[in-house]
Amino acid sequence: WKKLYFAHHWPVTVCKMNANDCHDPPEYWTIHGLWPDRAEDCNRTWHFNVTEIKDLMSDMRHYWPDVLHSSLNRTQFWKHEWEKHGTCAATLEVLNSQKKYFGKALELYQHVDLNGCLLKTGIKPSSSYYKMTAIKEALTRFYGVTPKIQCLPPEEGEKAQTIGQIEFCFTKELQLVNCTVLEGESNPMQAHLKLGTSELSVCNDTLPTYYPSEVQ
Repeated sequence: WKKLYFAHHWPVTVCKMNANDCHDPPEYWTIHGLWPDRAEDCNRTWHFNVTEIKDLMSDMRHYWPDVLHSSLNRTQFWKHEWEKHGTCAATLEVLNSQKKYFGKALELYQHVDLNGCLLKTGIKPSSSYYKMTAIKEALTRFYGVTPKIQCLPPEEGEKAQTIGQIEFCFTKELQLVNCTVLEGESNPMQAHLKLGTSELSVCNDTLPTYYPSEVQ
């Protein structure tokens, strides 16, 4: 693999996609995962062991919660992320244990500070629409790189898409890079978040965009 996608999702939108077990989603961007762009060299036999990240637990619950299943002792989400993505990322020395992988993701989360950036640029949850181009420009100006932004397409009768996920790309040296796929690069592992019947896809630049403050 060549680069890492560091995905943040917006809990309110995740709940809108699948309201089965969502109550009081956090009103800040939380971690979805840290994903190598291709799934290769993964050690499928390297099982998740929650005791290895016990020192990280309070941060994990706060910044990397399982938005869909709110009981605190659930570790399924982290287990899935480790076994599917972490075991591939572990080919890098800085990510080669569960503690390093989850700990580094938490560090990157603080470093990127997406919540702070959006507030500084005046983009906050609202019942009115944003232009996707304005959100993109604000993020690109702030970070100096282009992230990948995913939305929930409009439901029938709606004219606006709903922002759901923002992914930042990092090199193997953990430097921010553009998320655009260069010609000749293989398409990264499609990290589609499919919940129920709806799924996120790359946002449409021309559609008005919701950044919702509560689950409708």
